[in-house]
Amino acid sequence: MAEMNRRELLGLGALAAGLGALGLGQAGEAPAASGEYELPKLPYGYDALAPAIEEKVLRLHHAKHHAAYVKGLNATLAALAKAREAGDLASISGLSRALAFHGSGHVLHDLYWRSMRPGAATQPEGALKAALERDFGSVEKFAAHFAAAAKAVEGSGWAILVHEPIGKRLLVLQVLNHQNLTVWGAAPLMVCDVWEHAYYLQYANDRAAYVDAFCKIIDWPGVAKRYEAATK
Repeated sequence: MAEMNRRELLGLGALAAGLGALGLGQAGEAPAASGEYELPKLPYGYDALAPAIEEKVLRLHHAKHHAAYVKGLNATLAALAKAREAGDLASISGLSRALAFHGSGHVLHDLYWRSMRPGAATQPEGALKAALERDFGSVEKFAAHFAAAAKAVEGSGWAILVHEPIGKRLLVLQVLNHQNLTVWGAAPLMVCDVWEHAYYLQYANDRAAYVDAFCKIIDWPGVAKRYEAATK
């Protein structure tokens, strides 16, 4: 998580706005009654995605890594409040970078859990399938594009399928860390986490094998619902 100081950090607003518009995060994305963010519960058991993602990997990823971003987000918000109260404007810049990093990490992980489902693989259907065919040539060409993007992210980051509302089209983004290389205003529909903590315990350095396994457990009905909400 020390990566957050390497580049200009962008994207928390775009990602959070997109997710909010799609009604995501209902298990913890909105602040709790205490005013703090909470770690959302998984929509399935820790062992539900095996063999694609083993229980020990999912448990560590959710309970430790995602939890750390939630903790960092709450700590950053508290530090910003303290800085405002003290008139410590010099600290705002660094804290804003931390806000983008931890906030985007929380938002993307919340969507990552919802991008997968246990059981048999599903396929895009209806309006989503038509949009994938329109913007990528075919579902198969989209799948190849998305997998290639995920496998080739430089260092730590994500591959994200988004709906871009100005052009009214689907795009695949390679996001570095959690917040760099974002297209503002785009609504994220499905994400693949390619930070090493998402796969290293199971796949070692074979990111490609992990991405291929992820692509077999995508929750396409869930993606379709988010697409429908994004295009209303």
